Amino acid sequence: MHDMRTRLQPSDFPAIRRKQLSTLQVNLGYTCNQTCLHCHVNAGPTRKEQMSRETIDVVLDVLRNTKVNTLDLTGGAPELNINFRYLAAEARALGVHVIDRCNLTILSEPGQGDLAKFLAEHQIEVVASLPCYLEDNVDAQRGDGVYQRSMDGLKTLNKLGYGKAESGLILNLVYNPIGPYLPPAQIQLEEDYHRELRARFGIEFNTLFIITNMPISRFGSTLVSHNQFDDYMGLLRGAMNKDNLESVMCRDIVSVDYQGYLYDCDFNQMLDIPLGGTTEKKHLRKLLEENIEGTAIAVANHCYGCTAGQGSSCGGALD
Repeated sequence: MHDMRTRLQPSDFPAIRRKQLSTLQVNLGYTCNQTCLHCHVNAGPTRKEQMSRETIDVVLDVLRNTKVNTLDLTGGAPELNINFRYLAAEARALGVHVIDRCNLTILSEPGQGDLAKFLAEHQIEVVASLPCYLEDNVDAQRGDGVYQRSMDGLKTLNKLGYGKAESGLILNLVYNPIGPYLPPAQIQLEEDYHRELRARFGIEFNTLFIITNMPISRFGSTLVSHNQFDDYMGLLRGAMNKDNLESVMCRDIVSVDYQGYLYDCDFNQMLDIPLGGTTEKKHLRKLLEENIEGTAIAVANHCYGCTAGQGSSCGGALD
């Protein structure tokens, strides 16, 4: 694996500062039942890092004692953390909106047969990875058989009401390119996904999020190996839209790693760039003691990925 941090720093990306914190994006661990080419977390079945119950209880303390109103659970496959359901249920009991970033195939893993029902009972928003509506493209990026298992997972969620009008159960899908190029227009692609998934499988969902592939971790290392890194960075830089600076996700999100340390975003977490770019990492407990509104956000050249074209965030396009 190539060292991406040295390729992305120093940077001339514009300085930006935080707004009021509204979302904790918590990485529950790097263990995953899939190994995907684009994965910026470098997650997979051999990764053993998992957030402890003690740290999860600190997450709940922060939710109780701050104005954070959204808990965004990610991984790896966040559901593989033994305390996933405890955290999600307790957060919902506090009135916090909970998002599960689900790879869909986890719903058919051994021991997860009642996972979809749990998510529905607690009205947890599902954000599900589906890089294409075509089987060959999905399996090429995520592994053989992933497409069909993903369709089965979507059907299971639909049966419980997810993606259906008036159900209150939100099912959003995530698209990311299968190569070193920018995503197409989100609105048009969403229409294509609705049409194709409805026609092929009768599947419904709410919204499609498009996310630009970040030149870090597994995807970044692949770019370097194929001598495409500089060209891809040139593409991101050339497509920068300064209007997106106001709404990049790091403005009001904090990323928390499995040990409880803080970062400005999930991508910075993978590059080991601490919150604010300080030399010393801050632990989650600091959010109980300090107001980080107005503080500097650590940036590097991968940040051009969030501002290129229509923009990119964990909630899709920015413009």
